[in-house]
Amino acid sequence: MDEWVDAFMSYLSVERGLSANTLSAYGGDLREFLRYLESQKIVRWEEVSRDHLLGYLEAIGGGLSARSRARRLAAIRSFFKYLERTGKLGGNPASGVRFPKLGAPLPKVLPQSEVESLLSMPDTSRPLGLRDKAMLELLYATGLRITELAELQLRQVHLDAGYVVVRGKGDKERLVPMGEWASDALKDYLEKGRTLFAARGAGPGPEVFLNRAGKGLSRQGLWKIIKNYAKRAGIPRNLTPHMLRHSFATHLLENGVDLRLLQTMLGHADVSTTQIYTHVARTRLKEIHAKYHPRP
Repeated sequence: MDEWVDAFMSYLSVERGLSANTLSAYGGDLREFLRYLESQKIVRWEEVSRDHLLGYLEAIGGGLSARSRARRLAAIRSFFKYLERTGKLGGNPASGVRFPKLGAPLPKVLPQSEVESLLSMPDTSRPLGLRDKAMLELLYATGLRITELAELQLRQVHLDAGYVVVRGKGDKERLVPMGEWASDALKDYLEKGRTLFAARGAGPGPEVFLNRAGKGLSRQGLWKIIKNYAKRAGIPRNLTPHMLRHSFATHLLENGVDLRLLQTMLGHADVSTTQIYTHVARTRLKEIHAKYHPRP
């Protein structure tokens, strides 16, 4: 039975070009399944049935999360699909086995007090501080993804009208209001900061946020700046690229925004994606009630 696993791993490496980490995960999952089959006295892949797969998933169910079980099943299904496609097996016993239901983890959100602390960190007496202040204010005011912020161009900013036109996933455009705080910070940066950076470059790009050399900041560069300010603000958690976006959405819901409007601002194709924030808002309200009510 091992030789068929070896052939599959070779296929994944040579023809599919999967990474070493992915190959290691697939190989470990399949060999673990193989050990289970051997314990059931199965000595040929042709003997494996749907019941054997269900028995394996039940056997590992107590010690693994639904996500880990789903990953193991995905490896097994891919393996049997390969055997079927290459003519080694006449059918796929895994085709009718359903994946375990995965509970979507709730997005991590910053309290408003920590957001305020983060936004107050940049030194706006310096051009870099003006840039960073505008960047942070815009992220929190609009819920932009970090990539959308890095790619934002001057033509997409409408200061007088108070909105930005964002090009998001699927190359779809959406209009997002940014409010007075972000508008004021962005105006100060464009007038007193960006012009200085642009003058240093041989030909500044169209991006709103430039580095010292007058070139557009990369996604990694932007995030490095944000994490540095989070550390300076004493935020006791590992800030992720989406945390300000999650905070933007949750804080709006807590203050009564309509879910469909939030969906539009976030650029979600389906409102079910946006609904996760209603769970976050309810969880936070329960925490606040338990903390401050005299009889929680």
